[in-house]
Amino acid sequence: MADIVAILDEGLGNSSYLVDLGGGRGLVVDPSRDPGPYLAAAARRSLRLAYTAETHLHADFVSGSRELAARGATVLAPATAGLEFPHRGLGDGEEADLGGLSLRALATPGHTPEHLAYLLLDGTRPLALFSGGSLLVGAVARTDLISPDRTVGLARALWRSLHERVLTLPDDLLVYPTHGAGSFCSAPTRGERTTTIGREKAANPLLAAPDEDAFVKLLLGGLGSYPRYFLRLREVNRRGPRVHGAVPPPLARLAPQEVRRLLADGAEVVDARPIAAFAAGHIPGALSIQLRGALAIWLGWLVPDDQPLVFVLDADQDRADLVRQALKVGYERLAGELAGGMAAWEAAGLPVARTPLVGLDDLQGRRVLDIRQDAEFAAGHLPGSVHVELGALTHRVEVPPGRLAVVCGHGERAMTAASLLARRGRRDVTVVDGGTSAWAEAGRRLEPQR
Repeated sequence: MADIVAILDEGLGNSSYLVDLGGGRGLVVDPSRDPGPYLAAAARRSLRLAYTAETHLHADFVSGSRELAARGATVLAPATAGLEFPHRGLGDGEEADLGGLSLRALATPGHTPEHLAYLLLDGTRPLALFSGGSLLVGAVARTDLISPDRTVGLARALWRSLHERVLTLPDDLLVYPTHGAGSFCSAPTRGERTTTIGREKAANPLLAAPDEDAFVKLLLGGLGSYPRYFLRLREVNRRGPRVHGAVPPPLARLAPQEVRRLLADGAEVVDARPIAAFAAGHIPGALSIQLRGALAIWLGWLVPDDQPLVFVLDADQDRADLVRQALKVGYERLAGELAGGMAAWEAAGLPVARTPLVGLDDLQGRRVLDIRQDAEFAAGHLPGSVHVELGALTHRVEVPPGRLAVVCGHGERAMTAASLLARRGRRDVTVVDGGTSAWAEAGRRLEPQR
């Protein structure tokens, strides 16, 4: 059995895989943009990365295949993807000889039109299936990321891909999906990352659908919203992203007056500090997106990619992590960071805004606005709260008038929402510290949607 190592992106909910091919050579399946984790994992095993394989044109992250190709890897990809950089295109049934092991391409359209799954073979013996977005753990990947008029057709194609190609493979075959729990490319899924064909036949609710029509209805009925950056990254990946290397470019240090000039010229200021620091004082109009694993998702969902970005950080925060997260969702115009942070801004006599954090006992007289995803709200929310998803706040959706207390699971997304509402001129907004988690931990009842 080949040694297969999963490399997980917790923030996006995706897995890439490093395969030891023998002879000191390695294959990476569906790498994300930062080559560092793959190079490090390969170095620990004394492997040279000889191949990288793409199952499809990704919508949720910038591919790292071009980065690995710059270091000598051969790119394997669907022939119908139309990549505009050097690669070997594979069609249905074609095999790539990897020197001892081989990789057979299986056309599995559905999640995307060009989608391939890859069957890893030792001679004629199947070792593993890299299923990309076709078969997931307890789910399948969504089919609505191309265009609304193709969603149903792709769902029907996915039914056929599963039943004619994937589920005909041996029940004990190990399956390594790209998308997993936490990925917006996925229909609802469990927390496990790998599975087998037999286990999915037995336990996957979508595979229990009795026919194609029932499958399509069940799949489409479970789809929620997704980040708007998904609509542009397929084309970025088709054309081939810029190669940055293993060390991300540093953030330039910008004096307060330079930041003020950039903002006047249309730059976006993203305050990535912890929400308590943002609450205590921030640049008016700044968007709060705390630096954590999910920063890339909310940056991509809420911020246009055609404006220069200025960041506000605390001294002890990881600049390299921030840059990597911005780059992996396609943000190239990183103008820099406020040198000296908010202390320098205030010392320069520039204006400061504040957004209060409040406790659970300070909600009297305030309407509670829950900005979590639909499924989270339906599972349980503060009694009497109203619901608008965070991603919808970039549009002119109706928000209740009067004094608001914004809530999410812990507080980070609620502060993002409060900063968006402040841009609308709302000055009567607070954020519930600890969110619904604190409410539940205090022994208070969360009300399910009826």
